[in-house]
Amino acid sequence: MCEENATPKTLLVAAFEGWNDANQAATNVIRHLVSRYESQEVRHIDNEDFYDYQVARPMICSVQGRKRIIWPRTTFYDIAVSPVLHLLAQIAPEPNYRWKEYCTQTLHIAEDYGVNDVITLGAMFDECPHTRPLPLDISKSGCECESDREYNGPVGIPNILDAFASEAGLSTMSMWVSVPHYSANAECMQGTLELLRALSVTIGYPLAEGDLIRKAAQWRAQADELVASTHTGDYLARLERDYDLDAQAKRIASNGMPACEELIREAESFLRDGV
Repeated sequence: MCEENATPKTLLVAAFEGWNDANQAATNVIRHLVSRYESQEVRHIDNEDFYDYQVARPMICSVQGRKRIIWPRTTFYDIAVSPVLHLLAQIAPEPNYRWKEYCTQTLHIAEDYGVNDVITLGAMFDECPHTRPLPLDISKSGCECESDREYNGPVGIPNILDAFASEAGLSTMSMWVSVPHYSANAECMQGTLELLRALSVTIGYPLAEGDLIRKAAQWRAQADELVASTHTGDYLARLERDYDLDAQAKRIASNGMPACEELIREAESFLRDGV
């Protein structure tokens, strides 16, 4: 079917600042898309009852010599990535209050745009090396990733929105990238790049990477300098060894050899404890 005659499709892609956004790796995907494609602000959620202003503080800026207060709020962008594919991109500070009402309002807006698919993006700090591809965990409707099956604990607004969307009968997917905790002072553009690439595969359309490749290389170089200046090379070597052992275990398991995976995990644990 020619693109001109295809039925346009809109997907909701959401990312939230704060606890769910280590080094801004997730929200920078939205900012990147807005800067690279024809985009329009189309909707907002302004209800101040969602925010604690001592946590998500208003910002003051000068516009043409006049002071202006910018209040925390949710912004939705209509991003035209192709003539037949639009992204309804949601970006906001994570709300402090009334998450159920917030998710309900979000889904009402998604319904207005004919959305049937919801994709949430997140980033978390973890013990992983910057010298390897950053770990990605992807869960689809009714099919949890390994980390989701094993996790018990607090969750953020992406998880809640995902659950509400699933209960409403929408197709859902969550994508989380792990960010090295020792790089906490710099935006992780490598994480942004890897989330963008995963999103490209999911929507079946090659999203423009622009200068993300260059910025990701700069981030890796800064991490190299940080490790060298803090003399944490031994720690990085341990993270690399653990990463490689885990990757080897997953390769063997994917070939139908779960017993070997367990043996490798036991060896990994033994080597780690012996450090």
